[in-house]
Parts: sequence; C-alpha cells; structure tokens
Amino acid sequence: MSTAVRVSRKLIESAKIQSKVDNRSVTEQIEYWAKIGKIAEENPDLSFSQIKEIMIGLEQLKSDYKTEYK
Repeated sequence: MSTAVRVSRKLIESAKIQSKVDNRSVTEQIEYWAKIGKIAEENPDLSFSQIKEIMIGLEQLKSDYKTEYK
C-alpha cells in the first residue's frame, strides 16, 4: 500500500543524487534512509556501520547465505 507524502525539494534532490550512487529509485532511497533512521532511534548505542552489518546479516539469513561473524 502506498501513500502520498510531502517532502522537501532539498530531500528529493539529495535522494536523486544518492539513489544513482546506490542504484536505487528515489523512493527506495528515501525508504532506506527512513529505515536506517528508525533503527538508529530505536538503538542509539549502535553506529551506522553496526546497523548496516546487522541488516546484511539478516538478509543473508533470509537468503540462506550464512558466513561466520568476524
């Protein structure tokens, strides 16, 4: 289900640039930032790197690709 949301032009422009780097759509980029922000608020003791590693690990588990944690 999608819902229209107003966001600033500045956010859209930033998302356009970053989305090209990360190979995402503008919508996917903003959703990614929102997801990271939500996780960071819920876990203030975790760094961005730790959050990203956890997200990678969870995706690996979902896809049955498991590697030893280092």
